Amino acid sequence: MPEGHTIHRLAEDLELDLCGGPVVAISPQGRFSDGAAIIDQSILLRSEAWGKHLFCWWDNGSVLHVHLGLIGKFRRFDVSQEASETVRLRLESNSVAWQLTGPQTCSVITEDEWEYQISRLGPDPLRLGKRGKKQFAERILKTSLPLGSALLKQDIIAGIGNVYRSEILFLNGIHPETSGKELSETEAEEIWDTAVVLLRKGKSWDKIVTITPDDHGRRVTKTIPRKNALYTYKRDGLPCRRCGTSIVQSTLAGRSIWFCPFCQEGINA
Repeated sequence: MPEGHTIHRLAEDLELDLCGGPVVAISPQGRFSDGAAIIDQSILLRSEAWGKHLFCWWDNGSVLHVHLGLIGKFRRFDVSQEASETVRLRLESNSVAWQLTGPQTCSVITEDEWEYQISRLGPDPLRLGKRGKKQFAERILKTSLPLGSALLKQDIIAGIGNVYRSEILFLNGIHPETSGKELSETEAEEIWDTAVVLLRKGKSWDKIVTITPDDHGRRVTKTIPRKNALYTYKRDGLPCRRCGTSIVQSTLAGRSIWFCPFCQEGINA
């Protein structure tokens, strides 16, 4: 599932490509024909992300709400390329077409419905930066859930997914089974700060890179291969980049999580 940095990057790209003139909206698949008709020939005013949710605002007062879910894709094509029958929604300018396939959510909502949707979400590191630290700390310190589960709760922190939760906990030396209530306020704030830094880099580079120059042995750039870019995610059995201990794979919140049993203090560490 795309994590928050991807949706924020997508929101910016849609705005750059589609703002400024009427947008053609169609549903080649047919499952979103009514929704497409509502925004067809409207002008896109802005596009923004909140966590993993995308919202596009139109000059007729409508808001397009998209959540990609596990298999959804929203990709740019040349407008001359025809859409396949799997495309739920196609948005066209004079030169560019954006095609949405396989989303978990694709709907046209009102502003009141938008307010309801965001009221259910926690602070977004990319939206709030340092300003969201207090709100996040208050939420995470109240939960008895293990952090490996809590960081996936979008009402605690919006935009974190399976990759970031593993990497954030490693960088803070925290075992994934440590509960929120076991954290100090300082530790909670450091988790937030790490999320802000990583998601900003992810948005800028359009990929998740968590490795530091010290552990990489040289300067880290956005061209770094995926196999060298992360500390723990999908590295079970491989040596920790810091201590050499084998990375362990476990399961929390019904999904695999990876950690170093030596570098990450806590239960079974």
